Amino acid sequence: MAQRSLLYSPGDDREMLEKAVETAADTVIFDLEDAVAPDSKDEARRTVQSTLDALDDPTPSISVRVNPYDGRGREDVDAVVGDVRNPPDSILLPKVDDAEAVEALHHHLAELDAGDVDIVPLIETAAGVISVEEIAAAPGVTAVAYGDQDFTADIGATVTDDKTESLYARQKTVVAAAAAGVDALDTVYTDIADTDGLREQTAFVVELGFDGKLAIHPDQVPVINEAFTPGDDELEWAEAVLAGQEQASEEGAGVFTVDGQMIDPPLVERARKIVDRAEAAGIR
Repeated sequence: MAQRSLLYSPGDDREMLEKAVETAADTVIFDLEDAVAPDSKDEARRTVQSTLDALDDPTPSISVRVNPYDGRGREDVDAVVGDVRNPPDSILLPKVDDAEAVEALHHHLAELDAGDVDIVPLIETAAGVISVEEIAAAPGVTAVAYGDQDFTADIGATVTDDKTESLYARQKTVVAAAAAGVDALDTVYTDIADTDGLREQTAFVVELGFDGKLAIHPDQVPVINEAFTPGDDELEWAEAVLAGQEQASEEGAGVFTVDGQMIDPPLVERARKIVDRAEAAGIR
């Protein structure tokens, strides 16, 4: 399933969680970490539990961002996976420095008989960027997400409008995700009112190779979805590639052409991603 837009919603506000599920976001993230004050963590955990169990086949995918695994994270997982009737589709694991925490969570989910719950590590530190190849390839991982605010604070970078200070981290996240065969998700855009800035940044990360982007407000979702939704010409090309690939397979051919362009397996995979995004957008 394509994840163009992933909308955070604070875990201690039942009404906001329910409203987030009604948006056009491909994934809604029930947040137990940064969006919740320290004194409200226990109440947020209970709120997320009750909200999960009240959901009736929601349209978006549901994720829960737990707290760091070496802190409250393990107990969060027990609560929102082990102690509910309707566990989330994925766990968003923050501040991942290496593959060890991901492997521990993978084993934990198996112990809870929840091996079908996906893991999405958040790359938010210098150590995480250095280890992102191993993190992306760890068992249970279906996507890796880049978190800009924590990363730039960790390395002491000066935050600029054009985000040159985080270009290396973004590119390394995309490359590691592609090598591991998982999705790459870009960081949030914090200026909710700056729709033009969000549109510009999202277009840029699409060009870098990201598959989706995190959001902090429902108004950001349509902008992000639009940027990750293929245009008519792009979709027409992708469908022609997949049709050509099917015919080539029947004929035993390894490569084929579409409009004079030689098509090999990497381009076929790109075509599949375009079609997945089109289906997520409801235009195919």
